[in-house]
Amino acid sequence: MIENPAAVLSGDGAPRRITVVAAGLSDPSSTRLLADRLAAATRSALDALGVACAIEFVELRPLARDIAAHLVTGYPPPGLAAALGAVEHCDALIAVTPVFTASCSGLFKSFFDLVENTALTGRPALIAATGGTSRHSLVLEHALRPLFAYLRAVVVPTGVYAATSDWGNAGDPFTEELPRRIGRSAAELAALLAPGRPPAGGPASPAPDGDEEVVSFERHLEAVRARPVRR
Repeated sequence: MIENPAAVLSGDGAPRRITVVAAGLSDPSSTRLLADRLAAATRSALDALGVACAIEFVELRPLARDIAAHLVTGYPPPGLAAALGAVEHCDALIAVTPVFTASCSGLFKSFFDLVENTALTGRPALIAATGGTSRHSLVLEHALRPLFAYLRAVVVPTGVYAATSDWGNAGDPFTEELPRRIGRSAAELAALLAPGRPPAGGPASPAPDGDEEVVSFERHLEAVRARPVRR
């Protein structure tokens, strides 16, 4: 299910399109709560940089049957096609999954199995996860970061993991670290969307004139052999 984007108008060009994918299975869910906070922090960071943004939420829970159908038929129903389009045509991605069996959820992985493997090339991505215990925090590094590296996205350095204990009362010193991580990761994502980086779908850099010469390995080897030996 996709929620319509709302543009935040500021002074620089076309709004950056940010797609937020949340794979929570309950309603309400801590996964969606974390996604909301990451989106709000990214919006604030972009506002501070004077950059407009349009944020679109993709909830995977209502799309579970469509995802399964597409995996076995190869044809996405209209709702799933719109969700895949929101991911494949965004300028930046925020992806949040619950942890299941020490990895991302099957629903989350199945959805991204359907994304074209070149669609996110060069696009900034922020990865995040929720779980019952902090012992699962490495899911960001061993499951999510390799997944989005394969999809050729540029994953920001700070991933955000939120355990149950991170959702504490205000003023709890043990839960104040989560807002800091959210703010830091959002600032990193916003920096990659700052002026000077063209939005997705914008004019591409002109290709160089002529074909680049391909030098064979044998020619490289001959050049090495021709170098004088220094003693």
